[in-house]
Amino acid sequence: MMRTYFPKPDEISRDWVVVDASNQILGRLATEVARVLRGKHKPEYTPFLDTGDFVVVVNAERVAVTGRKMEDKLYYRHSGYPGGLKVETLRERLDKYPERAIRAAVWGMLPKNRLGRKLLKKLKVYAGPDHPHQAQNPKQMTL
Repeated sequence: MMRTYFPKPDEISRDWVVVDASNQILGRLATEVARVLRGKHKPEYTPFLDTGDFVVVVNAERVAVTGRKMEDKLYYRHSGYPGGLKVETLRERLDKYPERAIRAAVWGMLPKNRLGRKLLKKLKVYAGPDHPHQAQNPKQMTL
């Protein structure tokens, strides 16, 4: 009988990866980032454990989309009060908070539970090319 392998906490290595979002398609970028955050690129991947790496996304303001999504893709939020619905297009979000557009796309591809919230904390998104994580010796990842 085969036994299922579970990585021990000291066997899980967490690397730092830098991804440049310049001219990358938003959905395809988010898919790869979510895959690295979950650890699916590692042989010791376990669905219910955090085996993934930290991901630093730079140049979030320069992300691209296809078609008319800049005007047609909408983000909704509600204050909880009557008439409190706020709607924002992708273009408005990228102009004001480009980090939130990438974070929302990646969150859509992670599990909606404790594990997903833990994984999302390992995602660092920056609008420009600079980030404060040089001390972690991050590896550059190409998509």
